[in-house]
Amino acid sequence: MSSVMNLDQMVATAFGHRYPPVRELGRGGAAVVYLADDLKHGRQIAIKVLRPELAATLGTDRFLREIEIAAKLSHPHILPLYDSGEADGLLYYVMPYVAGESLRQRLERDSHIELDEALHIATEVADALNYAHGHGVVHRDIKPENILLESGHALVTDFGIARAVSAAGETPVTSPGMAVGTPIYMSPEQAEGEEHLDARTDIYALGCVLYEMLAGEPPFAGPSPHAVLARKVERPLPSLSRIKGSVSRTLEQVIRRALAREAADRFATTAEFAQALTSHGAGQLHTGSSLAVPVTEVPAKSIAVLPFANMSNDPENEYFSDGIAEEITNVLTKVQALNVVSRTSAFAYKGKDQDVRGIGEELGVATILEGSVRKAGQRLRITAQLVSVADGYHLWSERYDREAEDVFAIQDEIARKIAAALQVVLSDDEQRELSRAPTENVEAYEDYLRGRFFLHRLQKASVRQGKQMFEAAIALDPDYALAHAGVADCCSFLYMYFDGSETNLEEADAASRKALELGPYLAETHAARGLAVALRKEYAEAEAEFQRAIELNPSLFEAYYFYARTCFQQGKLESAVELFEKACEVHEDYQACLLAALSYAGLGRDEEANAAYARALRVIEKHLESTPGDARALTLGGGCLARLGRDSEAVAWAERARGIDPEDPVVVYAVACVYAIVGMVREALDGLAEALERGFGNKKWIQNDPDFSSLRDHPRFQELVGESS
Repeated sequence: MSSVMNLDQMVATAFGHRYPPVRELGRGGAAVVYLADDLKHGRQIAIKVLRPELAATLGTDRFLREIEIAAKLSHPHILPLYDSGEADGLLYYVMPYVAGESLRQRLERDSHIELDEALHIATEVADALNYAHGHGVVHRDIKPENILLESGHALVTDFGIARAVSAAGETPVTSPGMAVGTPIYMSPEQAEGEEHLDARTDIYALGCVLYEMLAGEPPFAGPSPHAVLARKVERPLPSLSRIKGSVSRTLEQVIRRALAREAADRFATTAEFAQALTSHGAGQLHTGSSLAVPVTEVPAKSIAVLPFANMSNDPENEYFSDGIAEEITNVLTKVQALNVVSRTSAFAYKGKDQDVRGIGEELGVATILEGSVRKAGQRLRITAQLVSVADGYHLWSERYDREAEDVFAIQDEIARKIAAALQVVLSDDEQRELSRAPTENVEAYEDYLRGRFFLHRLQKASVRQGKQMFEAAIALDPDYALAHAGVADCCSFLYMYFDGSETNLEEADAASRKALELGPYLAETHAARGLAVALRKEYAEAEAEFQRAIELNPSLFEAYYFYARTCFQQGKLESAVELFEKACEVHEDYQACLLAALSYAGLGRDEEANAAYARALRVIEKHLESTPGDARALTLGGGCLARLGRDSEAVAWAERARGIDPEDPVVVYAVACVYAIVGMVREALDGLAEALERGFGNKKWIQNDPDFSSLRDHPRFQELVGESS
């Protein structure tokens, strides 16, 4: 007890001037974690302090050198490092304070986790590990304690500790409670003290974690660390499908491969492991009836630009390769004679191992543009190939080895080569549009691409990150119209989905006004302005802006979609139906399909509504095949099922979604909609109240949402929403 008190006193003395501790959050064999106040930045943080005996073994230089490697990791599912160092002989590092719980706490409370959520957590952790492995960092201590759960998402923490301890020459299992890795989750090669561990040791540990999430117990346990390690070598893996009947034999085989005794028999990368989980785990979900996709004639001059492969040594450059493909798509839409598939539709095939001819047939285009980007400092290598869907032959290909400042010229040249290959004659206006660079500052352009990368994830934290990136671009180029439009979109999305504050509304208004002033010739600025003023209920101006956006770029999905939503929230359902259907033509988005069905229902066109609900369900089921843990898709699928009379399935889907992402206001709202449709009045009103409390800000939308038609006269509904809002 005295040693605990001594460490607490040492921490209070060492960090009181900058990070005064508030209380202990947890302790392990290697370190103690405290909740503390960051006096400089006015926020609460978590500070992890290594035990003095371990710090003495490590040494300050070695610790800081290893932590520095981990500090460079930047990924949505990796808890970042704010600070690290030595104070009064104590080694420490500082992280954001996560108000959620660890996976260990969740397992202690619920014993096991349902299949969909377990796969969601495992794939997000795998995504984080794949990124770290690409940076040469192996975690070495993946376990439920090092996986934090916040707002329905996983965050991996403690990169660097196990690596630092290993660098100090410690044996894998030292004294009780102190280990480089944890025996229950440790790979056999790590337990045997192998020095050169790679991604496969983390794959083994993640396989153990996934097994425990599903079974409620780890695959191997024992009375001592050495007993556990012996059982891993001597005993076969207990059958998971026998313990957990909902796990298919196919999924069990995936987990068995991750837990193979020999590293060579496991998945080579965490990306492969995640892909296997997605492919085999998706088969667990309900699949209902679907509508046949009508066959249409493919326009000869039509194209889809697939996401470009990131061939850089730094996986973080994915934002750049994605951005190049998106920008080429935007450039091509300026050529009126070309039919260009929307970015959203094309990017649905990201990471899928599918022949381009099959992709082209599914997207209904005659040609596919694929390529790759290698970025090293200021040097770029961009390759691009235009492929005929009919026969798979290359119509044109090129490699560009240039400086980063030439990126706009490369995009312009690719667009012109495509036009020439498809025998499209460019008008003088189109020639000028292709040559117009969005900014002269390449650094600002890179920040803008980062902003788009984060915005497309459409999570609260990522939208805020996107806003910061757009603001960074504006700091470098104050006249960057698209960056101002990006800020406006971020603020609009924050207001709609996460934080219905007047501040977000005002910022969206100001940023969209500036974007339009700087770039009146851009469809994106008009669309951003339309959305911002629609949220302020200035509907006439909003509709005019959306119409102008569509004139400038008839392939801009967001212009149709948000124009339709604007009509919907005014109760102009005839216009909403037409626009949602047009949005679905541009990109078969499950939200647009569902809202089209809602609009038909609101008009009393029941037969068309039922057909549209069935279509929306088909699109959602297809989406869930590749993204089984998408809580929003599950809730909207639940709404379709409810409207089609499949009430028990609807509630099951909705509640599964709520378990995956319990704090997302949009998810909470959509679950309330399902409850309302199936007649669970109290649950629907409670859910609506919670959604509003969590930041769902658009009360005008709620007033016209047909899902709540049965509750429109309910006193509590009127109290929550208010017809005058």
